[in-house]
Amino acid sequence: MKKLILVIVILLVAYEGASRSPTFRQLVGAPGLLTALAPGASSDVLLAAIRDQRSGAQVTGEGIVSAVLPDDNKGSRHQRFILTLPSGQTLLVAHNIDLAPRIPSLATGDQVSFNGVYEWNPKGGVIHWTHHDPNGRHEAGWLRHGGQTYE
Repeated sequence: MKKLILVIVILLVAYEGASRSPTFRQLVGAPGLLTALAPGASSDVLLAAIRDQRSGAQVTGEGIVSAVLPDDNKGSRHQRFILTLPSGQTLLVAHNIDLAPRIPSLATGDQVSFNGVYEWNPKGGVIHWTHHDPNGRHEAGWLRHGGQTYE
């Protein structure tokens, strides 16, 4: 147990030192990379992707449902809703309900946490890949609502 704590402390110290490097910050913002060592780091990746209008970043965050939209039933079916992030930014969440369970009884005002891929658009962006990859080639995403995880 002491060794595990020591390893975690060393990793956190290394992360803190490296995070001051511009090269490291560029790498953390690169598509597919997610930082889990520091609280809020992955939401920082999301905010940077929004700011830089950069698509393809695997991101984690949370927000409040500001609108529940009709399902998109063209091709793969998606449950759709708008989240308002703590920053005030809004995002469309497109959750594939052919690959993952739908969030039942989702309502305006509900809190939802997410892990998925951010795609920029002029309206703020879309979060998708909020589910497992049945082929195992993509990082699995998820949604959390009411203590339940949907993946």
